[in-house]
Amino acid sequence: MGPSSASTLVTLALVPLIAWRVVVRWRRARGRQRLSRYRGPISLVLYTTLILALAFANRAYPIHLLGLALALLAGMGLGAFSLARTRFEATSQGLYYEPHAPIGVALFVLLVARLAYRAVEVYVWHPGTPRSWAEFAHGPLTLGAFGLMAGYAGWTALGLMRWRRQVLRRKRAREAAAHAPEERR
Repeated sequence: MGPSSASTLVTLALVPLIAWRVVVRWRRARGRQRLSRYRGPISLVLYTTLILALAFANRAYPIHLLGLALALLAGMGLGAFSLARTRFEATSQGLYYEPHAPIGVALFVLLVARLAYRAVEVYVWHPGTPRSWAEFAHGPLTLGAFGLMAGYAGWTALGLMRWRRQVLRRKRAREAAAHAPEERR
């Protein structure tokens, strides 16, 4: 088995995983959602791991690292802007939020379009050129699109976790105040 057939096998294995994540990300970018206790921390760990892996892969390219850092900062700014327009709802059934859809959808489309363009470039326009998945990590535009999405998703996850903590803190304070008169008797 040569390098190109191994690369093809990796691609075939990753395409269903990527397609599944694309569908999940699309659904999360729009509509009312129940706030999960675990989604925020898991997202932060995964995005941090990917950012560190990409930074390590690009350590020999300082301009790529600068682009990734700037894209992360811009994504965090977009996340803050989006959080300010997110609708939050605490109900007896749970905590819900409706993200500001235009930014999430736009970043999602940008990232998917960049990855699709890169795949066409690698597998359609230049199929005979030996390539590896690591090359995806060295494209400054791909890093920029990922950095925007990662900064946005990370900042949004932090904001949702902070809102959840505030709601639960207020709930505990109300419950403690309600039980305080009973304890004084």
